[in-house]
Amino acid sequence: MITPAFNITQDSDFLVITINVPYARVSEFDIYIDGYDFKFYAKPYFLRLSLPEKIVEDGRQKATYNADDGIFTVQVPKETPGQQFEGLDLLTSLLAPKGTRTCKPLIEEIGSANEDPEDDEEEFDWQIEQTPYEEPSCDALNSPCSYGFGNLRSGVFRRLQEELNDVIDLRDPDVTPASERTQRRLAAEKAKFDPDHYLADLYEDEAIQPLLKYKPWWKQIQKGASAAANSQNSAVKFTEKEKQLLQKFPNKSYVLDKRSEQLAYLSLIDLLLAYSYEIRVTEGERNVESAWTIRKLSGTLCWFENYTSVKDVLVSFGRRVLCYPLYRNFQLVTKAIQDTCALLSKGKAAVLKCLLDIHEIFQENDPAYILNDLYITDYCVWIQKIKSKKVTGLSDCLQATTVSKADLGLELEELEEAAALVQEEEKLLEASDNIPRQPAALVTSQAPSSSDSSETEQSTSDEEDESVSEEDIETLHAEAAAPLIQVVDNTEPQPVPTSAPLKAPAGTEEKAQGAATNQESPIRHHHDNQDTTDCAPCTEPKHQTREYLEVAPKMSRLQIVEGPAEDEDTLLSVG
Repeated sequence: MITPAFNITQDSDFLVITINVPYARVSEFDIYIDGYDFKFYAKPYFLRLSLPEKIVEDGRQKATYNADDGIFTVQVPKETPGQQFEGLDLLTSLLAPKGTRTCKPLIEEIGSANEDPEDDEEEFDWQIEQTPYEEPSCDALNSPCSYGFGNLRSGVFRRLQEELNDVIDLRDPDVTPASERTQRRLAAEKAKFDPDHYLADLYEDEAIQPLLKYKPWWKQIQKGASAAANSQNSAVKFTEKEKQLLQKFPNKSYVLDKRSEQLAYLSLIDLLLAYSYEIRVTEGERNVESAWTIRKLSGTLCWFENYTSVKDVLVSFGRRVLCYPLYRNFQLVTKAIQDTCALLSKGKAAVLKCLLDIHEIFQENDPAYILNDLYITDYCVWIQKIKSKKVTGLSDCLQATTVSKADLGLELEELEEAAALVQEEEKLLEASDNIPRQPAALVTSQAPSSSDSSETEQSTSDEEDESVSEEDIETLHAEAAAPLIQVVDNTEPQPVPTSAPLKAPAGTEEKAQGAATNQESPIRHHHDNQDTTDCAPCTEPKHQTREYLEVAPKMSRLQIVEGPAEDEDTLLSVG
């Protein structure tokens, strides 16, 4: 028999079941309606549905057939008018008769075949039971290590070691216990963390800001409606491809102990966090890196991690976001957590649609499809059979748990503080470069250079025995008044005899000595260390030159030289 493609909608009084049966023998078809069961037969098609609520055959049922399209439309009355049927999009659970198994398990669930799982009002405890630490025994270390959905698989890597080495980061998972997996994962994340990449995405976030404003499709569902109402109003719609995939999934139940069930819920959060990040950074458009990103950000898929609390899941996800993908920004971690909370609040149908998308992404990627057999397919079947209130309770627990940068253990706050100090220092340097600087003084009378001092001392030794006239002293005073310009007075040259040296007139020496004495206070304080007891009074002008005429390469010197007898001119040599 062939299971046909079908779709179910509802209104307040009826279920409308649309069945696609091309090339069916419409002259022979049968419809069976009784309680929770609906059966349809038209050779070679057979459809059997286990509905969440009761239907009734009271004469209001109606069936029509479109021969051109090969579609049967069956209108089935509800036993209780106005009652809403939940989970009509969960096709795998609808196809399975209640209480059946694909194979006989070692432990069977005991209960009525028509027992409604939603009637169980037991509160789900999200607190992990704590027990004292005990050293594992040798038998426990040598036992096969389990992994996969609910830790139900083991020994897979003995057959697929080469294929799985390209999918997961954990080596030899069949002999690696859960505690050692965690230690290896933390060490690998610490070695992979790049401070430069993190700071670049923190301060140069032009490409990240548009991603923070994106809204995934489940956040676009009408606000204010409950998860059940959204499901019944077909807010979450499955494509034909997704419906066909749901029909191909095996129908089976999972017998999980309390610890395995807790692990299954925590790993589900981990998967949805990685998927939410991928949807946000690609803005809903998958690419060739989507499979790598999802499995790399999930510690469950990449390291077969066994989480113990929701906080552990969030810390692991945050660390991996800041270590591996292209965009490593803590704001993306926060946004992905918010997206996952919103997704879980929409109910099982929205979660199932995301899991189907992950399944399709992995199925198209070689060799990531192996993760479908280990995790995703089982999650797609299991999520349809769990209680709806546990999914919404998981959303509340995730929303109540917070994670900070300090929790990640990557010293992010210290790194950001150091970067801020470097930025402040760079700003101060830029500001100092923009301040105009004053030019240095051209002439400094108080600090003569060493070359000037040496030349002054040389000129002093040459002038110790020279005598100057009163007119020469006045000329030196004029030069001191204008130190940057040398003035030579040639208006009244003094005639000198050519045959004999010219003697200074009487009284000139005494006048020169008196003039030098009057200038002693401002002139001689720079040469207190020189012995001037044997020097003639005419040698004092050299101090004036050292005090005021620093721009001249040498001190001016007045000499009286002998000329020819017939030329009675006075030659003044300044050098």
